[in-house]
Amino acid sequence: MSQLEDTYKHKGLRKQLVLEIAKKGIKDKRVLDAISKIPRHFFFEKIFDIHAYEDKAFPIDAGQTISQPYTVAFQSALLQVNPGDKILEIGTGSGYQACVLVEMGAKVYTIEYQKKLYQKAIRFLPKLGYQPHMYQGDGSKGMPRFAPYDGIIVTAGAPTVPEELIQQLKIGGRLVIPVGNNDIQSMVLIQKVGENKIKKKQFDHFSFVPLRGEKGWSDNE
Repeated sequence: MSQLEDTYKHKGLRKQLVLEIAKKGIKDKRVLDAISKIPRHFFFEKIFDIHAYEDKAFPIDAGQTISQPYTVAFQSALLQVNPGDKILEIGTGSGYQACVLVEMGAKVYTIEYQKKLYQKAIRFLPKLGYQPHMYQGDGSKGMPRFAPYDGIIVTAGAPTVPEELIQQLKIGGRLVIPVGNNDIQSMVLIQKVGENKIKKKQFDHFSFVPLRGEKGWSDNE
């Protein structure tokens, strides 16, 4: 039995997961449609695939996690992605969030700090039919070479909002980033409304792995 087999059982579990996320308040149909299409169990070892459609985070390599589906949906909805938008994702991880954004029609640039995760994602995602532009390095300062972006999504908890990320947004662009300490963060939405003007909103608490890099947490924090 191939690991990349999407059975009726998996599809049924995925449908249930989408209903659960919708009940928790996610209204963006394009986000829900993307999650309904992507076989999340492909990102899990076969022995753990029963956990793929539970609404919870799960450990992956290099001490990281694949985010809780609700969190993926919440961040994706805050971005308000339109087809063709150029989106920067900081923290590729398993690649699942990048696939959701690609499925929504975004042109995705994604950068991963951990070399092991980057190497796995760059081999694996094309097998699923998803080809975001993938890079390895310190994403805490963004990726200025492809800026400006319509949206930037950070999938790890930052101590503060790096100014470089705001600078790399287009006017009208949106930055979604969890900010706080190593245990708990507030989800922050920043909208760039002018060259030197932003609007900021904070949402409920979430728990992410720490953002590594010059503008994040050091490796021994």
